[in-house]
Amino acid sequence: MTRPVGYYVHHQGAGHLQRAIALARALDALGRPCTLMGSFSGLDISGAPGPVLDLPDDRLDRSFDGQDGADQRPECFHFVPLNHAGIRARMGRIAAWAAENDPALIVVDVSAEVALLARLLSVPSLVVRLSGTRTDQPHLEAFRAASRLLAPFPEALDGGDVPAWVREKTLYGGFLGGVPARLAPEEDGRIVVVFGRGGEGGRLEALIEAAEAVPDRAWHVLGPVTGTGSAPENLNLHGWVTDVRPHLAPASLVVGGAGDGLVTAVAALGKRFLCLPEPRAYDEQEAKAQALERLGAAVIHRGWPEPVAWPQLVAAGLSLDPGIVRRLAEPDALARTAGAIEALCRDTG
Repeated sequence: MTRPVGYYVHHQGAGHLQRAIALARALDALGRPCTLMGSFSGLDISGAPGPVLDLPDDRLDRSFDGQDGADQRPECFHFVPLNHAGIRARMGRIAAWAAENDPALIVVDVSAEVALLARLLSVPSLVVRLSGTRTDQPHLEAFRAASRLLAPFPEALDGGDVPAWVREKTLYGGFLGGVPARLAPEEDGRIVVVFGRGGEGGRLEALIEAAEAVPDRAWHVLGPVTGTGSAPENLNLHGWVTDVRPHLAPASLVVGGAGDGLVTAVAALGKRFLCLPEPRAYDEQEAKAQALERLGAAVIHRGWPEPVAWPQLVAAGLSLDPGIVRRLAEPDALARTAGAIEALCRDTG
């Protein structure tokens, strides 16, 4: 009987879950069963090809930030509060699943604690490594505990202060959530601004100023926007949308942060990109933005631009060669990564 893979997904947003489901389906196509593990209340897991192990929530409250604030926390952990029944049950269920199923591998996306638990359970692990400078002790110990590391981005976008041994241990999967468009979508000149759930969202007053600064373009805004005011005719607010890609397809320029989901979609569609990296832990978005700028794949501006800056920034964005960012989206990234995970299952077994 083929030994299964466990795929653990932590509280990192819909993009991580989509990546997990996509890889689980690709592994299933190779004949390797995959069990999805995590807290999935309110999330769509209908695409999972195999069993789902729904785990108790480990958060102290809904404003979970990955830190428990304990002065005496062991230095190899990020989050280990005491007397938390959810954590106790969560870790117990993972351990029980491993004992019952004898997995070939556990993919950890992402948690230093679960990476170390896998090692304690004597199960090989593939730990997802996100962008940025992750040289704190919990990250480094999780990386050491892993059999291999998986970067869900192209090697060309690796940035930040990354030790050489970490890079050598890394499998660069590329963008795993977006299939490159076969043909360049027909553009209509619009500017599409995207605000994700992880940031502060947009301010209507600032968006009005931007649209008025470049009045010859239609502006379309996706995501949360706060404030009141009378929007000009060229400013269209769509609110939160489940899938941004149909809205990005006709765009001549995309404006937004350097989050995984948006960068993946921009690359898959081959869109000119004005990147406004947002503050994130470990400089995750800044490292990615610097790499995009170094490659000539995006125009970078830190912070929301002043109204006077918009005409020049839009002109610079429109002058980009979209082929550069399009080449970052490899058509075989998902299949290649699934094949590498299957090979790791055989090698570690």
